[in-house]
Amino acid sequence: MNLAEKDKKLIWHPYTQMKTAEIHPVIVRGAGEMLWDENGKSYIDAVSSWWVNVHGHAHPHIAEKVSTQLRTLEHVIFAGFTHPLAIELAERLLQRLGGEQEKIFFSDNGSTAVEVALKMSFQYWLNKGIQKTKIIAFREAYHGDTFGAMSVSGRGAFTQSFNPFLFEVVFIDAPIKGKEESSFNQLKSAIENRPSEIAAFIFEPLVQGASGMLMYQANELDKLIAFCKQKDVLTIADEVMTGFGRTGKFFASNHCAQHPDIYCLSKGLTGGTMAMGITSCNRKLFDAFLSEDQSKTFFHGHSFTANPLGCAAALASMDLFDQASTWENVSRISARHAVFLKQIELLPQIKEVRQMGTILAIELQNNEQSSYFNTIRDTAYSFFLKRGIILRPLGNVIYILPPYCIKDENLDYIYLSISEFLQSVVSI
Repeated sequence: MNLAEKDKKLIWHPYTQMKTAEIHPVIVRGAGEMLWDENGKSYIDAVSSWWVNVHGHAHPHIAEKVSTQLRTLEHVIFAGFTHPLAIELAERLLQRLGGEQEKIFFSDNGSTAVEVALKMSFQYWLNKGIQKTKIIAFREAYHGDTFGAMSVSGRGAFTQSFNPFLFEVVFIDAPIKGKEESSFNQLKSAIENRPSEIAAFIFEPLVQGASGMLMYQANELDKLIAFCKQKDVLTIADEVMTGFGRTGKFFASNHCAQHPDIYCLSKGLTGGTMAMGITSCNRKLFDAFLSEDQSKTFFHGHSFTANPLGCAAALASMDLFDQASTWENVSRISARHAVFLKQIELLPQIKEVRQMGTILAIELQNNEQSSYFNTIRDTAYSFFLKRGIILRPLGNVIYILPPYCIKDENLDYIYLSISEFLQSVVSI
């Protein structure tokens, strides 16, 4: 029995119907934007291995920093103790997040970073003697797979088995093109009609990832955040996917004039090296937890909170973001995406092409309803995989979200392969 067969026998993969799943390629090595399987076949990782890998696989600087830390301190309990790397990472992240953010809370992935933000929001009000129990969120949102994160995510295939167990959320339209005014009016109405209930508004800034890379403008988000501030509603930016350069700036929120109360970070945080989550907040929120009353403590934690190895990886990734070459690559990818967008946007096979920074999304015309289960997804995935490209479409939306080190010739090969797919496979 080879490795792929053992995998099929032993392992339950995420987001996979195991009854119909094909044998998975066994990846044994990575370098830059490339991955290699056990048979020596190479693949361009055009989706950054689920959006986490920002600098490329097996980056030597990150590897060296993690290796050094592993020989120094692998972990220490973070309740009652601290360590130098957690302090340095908090300091450097807060410098990037801006002056209104003052505190860093460590967890272990994007979904739990969102859980932390929601719990902070609810307890913030409770600690002030006010019970607010409702969150406003965008329809079609995705914030993670734990129960709080599912609750504030759009109801659909990902949540349908668990809907009876999720708490009630006030959903509004995202301010995508054509729904800008409606989105604002829905938010305004929800807050004004239930002023004593709305605790917070959570959003994916500018790009709704798992819903098909839906995009909207920064000035529209500014209006929503400003109204929340006016009405004393907390705001939560889920930057798990959009952070760390993806939209062309360090955080997607940097495109905005208004600043949220809370940020949720993960994925690119460690350069895609290992799991870590962070929730940051401003002084207003933190101060509500300062009390002689022990019941006002924030009772949340994880065994691997502020893991020194994760902090070492994150700090090494921050080093790379301090280099001009990283941002030159972000600009280069963004510019090449824009050129390709212009080449294909009027093709009859395409419903819409969307781009923000290094994220390019191609929504295909298709007779089926747009959804995660659109059959074009499997056709496209197999088409590109045979050509040595890892693209994992979201239903009828093909997107490119590559590591910043990707070479121009590999980008060109991806663009060419997409054009071939549009010409030979997609039915109008």
